[in-house]
Amino acid sequence: MKIVMAIIKPFKLEEVRDALTGIGVHGLTVTEVKGYGRQKGHTEIYRGAEYAVSFLPKLKIEVAVASDLTSSVVDAIAGAARTGQIGDGKIFVMPLEKAVRIRTGETDADAL
Repeated sequence: MKIVMAIIKPFKLEEVRDALTGIGVHGLTVTEVKGYGRQKGHTEIYRGAEYAVSFLPKLKIEVAVASDLTSSVVDAIAGAARTGQIGDGKIFVMPLEKAVRIRTGETDADAL
């Protein structure tokens, strides 16, 4: 089992959710986060004054999947979240040692 964590632009959430649903992934967790990458933020002009925006709003999506679905999930997220612009985000894949469904007590792949 793996945890796939993706940092994406907020307006891409529905497209990513639809792409994941299309390949059979039915559960995900979304968290509002702020951060920056290589661009280190940007500057905006508001009423003639220039402001530095260091931390940009992003969404963090976490999906627990069976190991054999990992590459499909990564491809679906990357395809749906890509705009071709700076700041599209990143995808991280980490091992998942154990999963337990609290309601039923199912474990590992059955819990997903």
